Amino acid sequence: MEHGDAVPIAELLDERRFLLEVACRMLDRPGEAESVVEETYRRWYGLSEATRRRIAAPRSWLTNTAGGICLGRHPPPGRAAYVPDDVVGTVPDTVADIVGGTQPECAEPAERARRRLRTRYSCPATPEEHDALARSVREACASEDAGLLASLLRPDVTAFFDGGGKVRALIGPVRGSRHVAHSLLTLLGHRPHTALTTHPVNGRTGLVARYHHQVAAVIGLDIADHHIALVWVVLNPDKLRSWNRPSPLAGPPATPW
Repeated sequence: MEHGDAVPIAELLDERRFLLEVACRMLDRPGEAESVVEETYRRWYGLSEATRRRIAAPRSWLTNTAGGICLGRHPPPGRAAYVPDDVVGTVPDTVADIVGGTQPECAEPAERARRRLRTRYSCPATPEEHDALARSVREACASEDAGLLASLLRPDVTAFFDGGGKVRALIGPVRGSRHVAHSLLTLLGHRPHTALTTHPVNGRTGLVARYHHQVAAVIGLDIADHHIALVWVVLNPDKLRSWNRPSPLAGPPATPW
């Protein structure tokens, strides 16, 4: 999936919620619906990029796949289990390479990227500069100003999107100020019921996107030479649970990566 395939947060959450409802209705077993949706997305990411691009209506494909999985697990009396041949697949290796992926070793690429950043650039941002840049990014996204957003990014900026294979997010790094700006604006641009605010992330100012008051994305920023060099976007619902169920005595939510 390339930057042109970025999906708005509202669509990501609505799509996942819809698939859960389909699975719940077909199985009448709410506890099993989550695993059906996870398997559905595993099969989506198991397709080649070329195959995914040929699917004109991804939500319809996902719905049909979820229905097939439900029937395969619990077929109606007198019917054999049905698993469509064209939806069998597994998560490709590229999913495991997403920063902060579902496997423990996936945190290493993030740390390597940060070490390279610290070695390559000798002008770290002050807390005040970091805060100002994060707020400028929020303003650019809220106003959907692609030119302003691109001007805040290094030309060689890289953005990582961690969906954990559980939402239809970008599965590989996006590079270059124009491409990263496009991806962020598509994901975070102003839309009904969507809000973007600054918030402490990893001890520095980052961004939190909410949809209907639910935290849908947490964005961390690394800055070098007065511009944003790395962007970390966490969309994995599992990693965002603490952000959606904060304890009043626990302080800020834990970092999602």
